[in-house]
Amino acid sequence: MKFNEYKLEPRLLKAIASRGYKTMTDVQEKTLAVSLKGRDVTVQSQTGTGKTAVFLITLMERMLHSKKYQRQPALIIVPTRELAVQVEGEARLLSRGLDFSIGSLYGGVSVTQNIAKLRRGLDIIIGTPGRLMDLSDKGHLKLREVGILVIDEADRMLDMGFLPDIKKLLSRMPVRTARQTLLFSATLTRASKKIISEHLNRPVMIEITPEQLTVDAVSQELYHVKKQARLNLMLGILKEQAPRNALIFTNMKYVASRLSKKLKSNGYQSQHLTGDLPQNRRQRIINDFMAGKFAYLVATDVAARGLQIDDLDMVINYDLPLDSENYVHRIGRTARAGNTGKAISFACEKTAGNLSAIESLIGMKIPVRKADHRLYAPILDEAVRPEQTIQHHAPQKNRSSFHPNKGGRSFRPGNRV
Repeated sequence: MKFNEYKLEPRLLKAIASRGYKTMTDVQEKTLAVSLKGRDVTVQSQTGTGKTAVFLITLMERMLHSKKYQRQPALIIVPTRELAVQVEGEARLLSRGLDFSIGSLYGGVSVTQNIAKLRRGLDIIIGTPGRLMDLSDKGHLKLREVGILVIDEADRMLDMGFLPDIKKLLSRMPVRTARQTLLFSATLTRASKKIISEHLNRPVMIEITPEQLTVDAVSQELYHVKKQARLNLMLGILKEQAPRNALIFTNMKYVASRLSKKLKSNGYQSQHLTGDLPQNRRQRIINDFMAGKFAYLVATDVAARGLQIDDLDMVINYDLPLDSENYVHRIGRTARAGNTGKAISFACEKTAGNLSAIESLIGMKIPVRKADHRLYAPILDEAVRPEQTIQHHAPQKNRSSFHPNKGGRSFRPGNRV
């Protein structure tokens, strides 16, 4: 189904078309059929399925044509500052030509800046739970005035310990029958189901299974490789496949930092993104990556959700995630907005035990690729200038000359463990 088949506000349809959105995704078609009628909705869907556009189109259309919602602000609660910024950016793009005042409220910036935004008046408010609570406690955020509420990535917020804040925020809003509420979550835990039963008004349940996202949209490959050989293999893959850009996931912050430095020393423009970086630096890194100023971003799971990159060639799981659901979130960063994408994962002797839970969740065996020894590239010393390319150098004494079958524990690429 196409967006123009709905009788939406013409200016909103024009903005949707300018974003390149034509045919609806499954979650968009199923949700808009209900949400545009004013019903509460609970959507179980992974990232990358187009849910951000769903709730923004819903609240904008409702606010344009309902006298009630014209007088009340819409509130979107998100788990992280990065996601708040990205939702605000998408909201501004979809509201071109419309008279909406949009702003995001989150920690890491002066609270006085947030207060100034609220005093100027906001029609669409995007915020993180902690900052919203702070502004509400101080009397600057009038939650009783909220007409449409969106709770995005509910499971992530609960995992981050925001349940008390969410309950307090909901208790300060109009009763559930006096507002429209849309809740989105990758999984529905006992805590999220309790929120739904207590704070949503007879919601329609819409479920988009993880298998639809991972199997249909992303080409997946798995390499069994020794832990100490992963960098050699990744450098060989990057050289052979030459993706325009790639998001590389690690489980530990120090590994992300170290791996980014290794990529730089081997001629690949790279930055790392971890939760301990200052907010302004994190946002600058994300903006630069999305603008194509560097091609390879190494990140921990702080970037697994919320990053909306419509043209990402490849995701590499340098470490298989400990939480199987994070595998789906990670590879969902590619193959977005109708594009294709590839996800390459390394299973080493330390993380291969996570594989069975991942394959059980996605309902398939990830295709295994056996790496020929020629695919393992040498690692250049950090003293080598970035502009010097890998293929121009034979292994020397100050470089890591690696053969995948020498040394270490008995672990053969191509065999499951």
